Amino acid sequence: MKNIVISVDRFAKKLADIIPAWATNLTLRAGIFFVFWNSVQTKLGGGSYFGQKLEFWRVTESTKMLFEYEYALPIIPAEIAAYMATLGEFFLGLGILFGFFTRLSAFGLLIMTLVIQVFVYPGSWSVHLLWAGALIYLLKDGGGLVSIDRLLHR
Repeated sequence: MKNIVISVDRFAKKLADIIPAWATNLTLRAGIFFVFWNSVQTKLGGGSYFGQKLEFWRVTESTKMLFEYEYALPIIPAEIAAYMATLGEFFLGLGILFGFFTRLSAFGLLIMTLVIQVFVYPGSWSVHLLWAGALIYLLKDGGGLVSIDRLLHR
């Protein structure tokens, strides 16, 4: 039985070795980007450009109300929290996607994930653990080979 497990593990490792590290990094970055980008799209008003809302300064009244009545974060006033979350999801998400200030962006989104877990949706830990795992990987490894960070560090 032990030999079968070892053989299967070696085979799986050979398959995994085919995947370049940049592809893993880019896939994680794209996945995390879409989580937060889809969220920020629900918070923004204004026009759409190519199907996306890009006017990050136009936080909707319904978003502010959500932060006031449903999320009700301690310490931070609802309107400020709504703008902080919206700007964070918008700019930190783009930073993750393009690999620009990747570690800083990952850290910011990790903090946001922790706040969401603790104060907003404490029952959603399984989803938040997935986000945290990807963000911790990006915090540790940075933007990787296919990133603006890589171009700037040459």
